[in-house]
Amino acid sequence: MSYVDEIYTRVVEQNPGEPEFHQAVKEVLDSLRLVIDANEEIYRNAALLERLVEPERIISFRIPWVDDAGKVQVNKGYRVQFNSAIGPYKGGLRLHPSVNQSILKFLGFEQVFKNSLTGLPIGGGKGGSNFDPKGKSNREVMAFCQSFMTELSKYIGADQDVPAGDIGVGGREIGYLYGQYKRMTGLYEGVLTGKGLTYGGSLARTQATGYGLVYILDEMLKHNGKELAGKTVVISGSGNVAIYATEKAQQLGAKVVALSDSNGYIYDKDGIKLDIVKQIKEVRRGRIKEYVKEVPTAVYTEGKGIWTVPCDIALPCATQNELNLEDAKSLKSNGCFAVAEGANMPSTREATDFFLENGMLFMPGKAANAGGVATSALEMSQNSQRLSWTFEEVDAKLKDIMVNIYAKTADAAKRYGVEGNYVAGANIAGFEKVAEAMMAQGVV
Repeated sequence: MSYVDEIYTRVVEQNPGEPEFHQAVKEVLDSLRLVIDANEEIYRNAALLERLVEPERIISFRIPWVDDAGKVQVNKGYRVQFNSAIGPYKGGLRLHPSVNQSILKFLGFEQVFKNSLTGLPIGGGKGGSNFDPKGKSNREVMAFCQSFMTELSKYIGADQDVPAGDIGVGGREIGYLYGQYKRMTGLYEGVLTGKGLTYGGSLARTQATGYGLVYILDEMLKHNGKELAGKTVVISGSGNVAIYATEKAQQLGAKVVALSDSNGYIYDKDGIKLDIVKQIKEVRRGRIKEYVKEVPTAVYTEGKGIWTVPCDIALPCATQNELNLEDAKSLKSNGCFAVAEGANMPSTREATDFFLENGMLFMPGKAANAGGVATSALEMSQNSQRLSWTFEEVDAKLKDIMVNIYAKTADAAKRYGVEGNYVAGANIAGFEKVAEAMMAQGVV
């Protein structure tokens, strides 16, 4: 049995009941087989893969808080500090009922390679809770966040672990978390990113993941003799990533015709009116179906099915494993030629394999959605220097980072004889930097 297969078998045996984590590890290890096999003796002697797939630390704790009815509620909280070989742990906090250790380990593992690809000195981590902010009052969200940070503050710091937002954690939640951290520690430091502009946040951070997704998509298309202008695009989700991917795609001349949320999806043949979506989602915190009340020519469909909408380009920006093999086949049969992932692992392994086997351009999430964490690292830099850069400065740096990620990904794939396979390229390019740092630092 090869070293790669041994490690995957070990992961499954030692982490039972964690399918998302198993999926993420298998996808990465399969891509790395070319590199590992060429250096097997060195890596095996250093137990490199054993260390790579095992988080440095997992912190699990209870979060008691009081709701508006005066009843005590208890949630589970986690922080997975996966790998700090190239910098302090960096990765978001997710608040959603589906959060469990498997999902956070998969996200933390992916984050290691994503952060490496940015070229910035940040390691990989992830955290969150099974708390659901939907339907909660501002006071309830504040009570939860303060209790969560009371425990989390013991394990994070500007040079140790710097969380950010993720699903369910926006500007409101980051504000409450930061206020409690400052209260607990007495430190005014860049311990969280995604902060408000009045207390250390960075311009362009809100737009970063969506903009970065479109920047790397545009780069991939250019290098394959195509262009974004004039193309029809379908985007799943209607949160931060989807909204700003829509905005940038429209700025570059594409027509976005569909968006979704967990209830269903809208189709607007004339192109999504983004100002209306922003009002519904960012101001009213409403559901995407409200769009058709203001745009009667649009169509709302309950449930799944957004990937049956004909398009040239698909950008899954909602959640993990939202796009399966049947969806991939629908996209292909309806003329889609390019897919770039705005969410973390939104395509199942079968869907990913289908895209690659059928010659579709496919950019995986660890490369395509790295713009968010890259701009978070730029926020850390600004905090450390006590500076604030302009929107244009941050946006230019973001675009450079995404162009460089494409170049690294394409180069790694070409070097190992799988040119055009950006899944392999992203995993190899991310791994090489982390592996070199781990080997240099000894058995730790």
